[in-house]
Amino acid sequence: MKQRLAKLRALLDEEGLNALFVTSPVEDLHRSYAANRRYLSGFTGSVGHLLITKDAAFIAVDFRYYEQAQQEAAGFQLFPANDPLPQWLPKLLTEAGIKKLGFNPHEVTYARYREIAQAISGMPAGERPKLLTAPLLVERLRARKEPEELELIQRAVDLADEAFQAVAQRLEPGWTERQVAQAIEDYFRAPGRAAGPGGPGIKGGDPSFETIVAAGPNASKPHHQPTDQPIGEGEPVIIDMGARIDGYCSDLSRTIVLGRPDDRFRVLYDIVLGAQLTAEALVRPGMTGEEAHMLAYSFIAEAGYGEHFGHGLGHGVGLQVHEAPRLARTSKDTLQEGMVFTVEPGIYIPGWGGIRIEDMVVLEDGKVRVLSRAPKVERIA
Repeated sequence: MKQRLAKLRALLDEEGLNALFVTSPVEDLHRSYAANRRYLSGFTGSVGHLLITKDAAFIAVDFRYYEQAQQEAAGFQLFPANDPLPQWLPKLLTEAGIKKLGFNPHEVTYARYREIAQAISGMPAGERPKLLTAPLLVERLRARKEPEELELIQRAVDLADEAFQAVAQRLEPGWTERQVAQAIEDYFRAPGRAAGPGGPGIKGGDPSFETIVAAGPNASKPHHQPTDQPIGEGEPVIIDMGARIDGYCSDLSRTIVLGRPDDRFRVLYDIVLGAQLTAEALVRPGMTGEEAHMLAYSFIAEAGYGEHFGHGLGHGVGLQVHEAPRLARTSKDTLQEGMVFTVEPGIYIPGWGGIRIEDMVVLEDGKVRVLSRAPKVERIA
């Protein structure tokens, strides 16, 4: 945490800011807003605020979280925040001597912005800081994973791999999409698991997002939500799933067929797999997200299916299942060593179905190293 704060302070200095206010608009029961707060402080509570200055770090929480904040955010000064934000923020800013306060516009709603602005406007003119939108500084740091983060991500990847194999081996025609999704999520949460193909079961996970199971024509919708539709023999089934361990996420997609696939499936599966393997072999540090995306898109387009690959090639994964960098046609993000992201090309044919194959990878030693190990088999006998 000290190293992260030191890096952040260097960025603040570059941007001409005295401090960064890290907040979230709601009580975060689902951890969607808490990633920056947790990354900088280690605090895992559902509500809280950070103020990072050149030489101090404060965590503002209400009475429910005093003890937890002191335990998890040991390097931070505890600041009581039991009243509405406009009542306690001025005192904190005055105590810290802030002149230019930055905030992340992506994590602040308009309502929260008005609260902050109201709090500042009521301060004496000589103590009132200037409120400024800041670049995505914490996200920039989070994009390049530290060894400890990568270890946790690999554990989450391994759990998803293990769950896919365990459930896929049991599938047969007649299972519903919802049953498959539930079986996967039950596997994540099970307190203990028997040894599987990769060795002893991994414990202590939960889903990183709602599992997608899309069978037959439903597989043409990339974000289809599972229904009670039975899975038929010979039709494509996209399974998109992820695990979370100690806050860190994974994301995995595989496409399978129960029984004998049709000729169209075989052709499209080979195209998608070829596009993925091409991208994984050729992506390098220094490329933009657009350049990486085009490696797979060009492969699919040359096969005649470019119009059926409408989403980006991938996205970063860490404390959130979708974070920097973006690998997409419009992305100017620069890929760097230590970044973890997905490689997930797909082809989607309305009325028939679709195919998506997704791995998680890390950029290391100038090239991609694939983290996902779940088999890429198109047929479950």
